[in-house]
Amino acid sequence: MKILTVTGYKGGVGKSTTAVHLATYFSEKGKTVLVDGDPNRTSVGWASRGSLPFTVADERQAMRLVPGANYVIIDTPARPNSDDLKELAKGCDLLVLPTAPDVLSLQPMLETARDLGTAQYRALLTIVPPYPSREGELMRKDLKDGGVPVFETMIRRTVGFAKAALAGLPIRDLNEERIKAAWADYQALGDEIMEVLK
Repeated sequence: MKILTVTGYKGGVGKSTTAVHLATYFSEKGKTVLVDGDPNRTSVGWASRGSLPFTVADERQAMRLVPGANYVIIDTPARPNSDDLKELAKGCDLLVLPTAPDVLSLQPMLETARDLGTAQYRALLTIVPPYPSREGELMRKDLKDGGVPVFETMIRRTVGFAKAALAGLPIRDLNEERIKAAWADYQALGDEIMEVLK
C-alpha cells in the first residue's frame, strides 16, 4: 500500500482538488481510498454530488476501508503546525504540498520545507496562470533555489475544476474538451509521483 498525504500551510491552493485528482489517477492503477481529514469535508462533498472512481471516507470510516487498498490519498486540514507536519510525513510515502505561484506563498513554503527537513515531500505549483505568464516557472526556480524539492509538473488554473466539483466528477469526466486538458496536468503529476515512489 502506498500512502500520499496532501497538505499545506495555506488554504485555497487546490489541496482538495489535488487529492481528488490524484485519487482519480491512482484509481486507474489499483484500489484507491481518499481519506478526507479536512474539517470542511470538501472531498466528501465532492463525492456526494456525483460519481468518483474511488472510495471517499472521512477519517472515522477510514480504518474500515483502508485495508486492502493499493493507494490511500489523505486530504488534511490546512495549516498544520510543524509537529503535525512532521508526523504526517512519517505516516506516508510522500507528502504533496500544493502552493500557488505568488510571493505570499513563497515564504510559507520555505518555512514548511525547513520544518520538514529530510522528509519525503515535494511542493506542487497549483492555480498556475496560463502562458504567457511565467509566474509558475519563476516560483519553481525560487523554490528550487531555496532547497525545496518541487514537482516539474504544474497544475494550470482553469474554471474546469470548479465545474468538476459542482458536478461531483473528476475533471477528466466532464464533457468539455477544452477543460479536459487540465486532466493532462494531473496525469503528468501522477506519472511523476510513480517515479518518486519506485
